[in-house]
Amino acid sequence: MPARIVLVRHGETAWSATGQHTGRTDVPLTEEGRAMARALGKRLARAPWNGLTDAVVYTSPLSRARETAELSGFGARAVDRPELLEWDYGQYEGRTGHDIRETDQPGWLIWRDGVPGGEKLSEVAARVDGFLEELHGTHGVPHPDTTTMHAADCDVVLFAHGHLLRILTARWLGLAPENAQRFKLGTAALSVLSWEYGLPAVEIWNDHSHLD
Repeated sequence: MPARIVLVRHGETAWSATGQHTGRTDVPLTEEGRAMARALGKRLARAPWNGLTDAVVYTSPLSRARETAELSGFGARAVDRPELLEWDYGQYEGRTGHDIRETDQPGWLIWRDGVPGGEKLSEVAARVDGFLEELHGTHGVPHPDTTTMHAADCDVVLFAHGHLLRILTARWLGLAPENAQRFKLGTAALSVLSWEYGLPAVEIWNDHSHLD
C-alpha cells in the first residue's frame, strides 16, 4: 500500500476564480494559477519533501492539472490517468451554484441533488474506488515506465481537481461519497493522506501556506 498519497488540486483557472463548475471543459490556468503551481514546486523541492524523488506521480489528463504538475516540477514523471478526471457536470458545466439555485433548483446542493445529464456521485465514487483498489489490492503501485508493481511504502502524488480529490479522500477514509462535502479544498492546495495505527487517515488538509 502507498505510504502516503499526496494530493494537489490544480492552480487557479478563470472558471475556478468565479466559482463556475469546471468538469471536462479544458480551461487553462491563469497567470495567477501558474504562479501558484511554481510556488508549490518550490515548497515540495525543500525539506521535508525533498522533491519526492521516489514517488509515483499521476495526473488528470486535463491541462489545468497537467500544467500544475509540470510547473511544480513533476511533469516528466506524471502519468495521465482518466480516473482522475473531474466530475462530469453535464448541463451544469460552466455554471455557478448561485445561478443554478436562482434559475433551476432553489436549494440545490450537488452532493444531494446531482447534475442533470452528467455523472452521478455514485459513478464518480466508483471511478475513485477502482483507482484506490489498484493502489491497495496489489500491495504496491504501478511504476509509470513498466507494467510491473513496485513494493509497498512508496509515496503517490496525484494532481487533479477539487471535487474529485474530495471524493477520493472520503472513500480513502471509508466514508460515503457525499461526506466529501465536508472537505473544503482550495486551488493549488496541498493535502496528504496517510495512516494512523494501521487505519487510513488525513495527515495534512487544504494547506496553502506556500501561497501566503
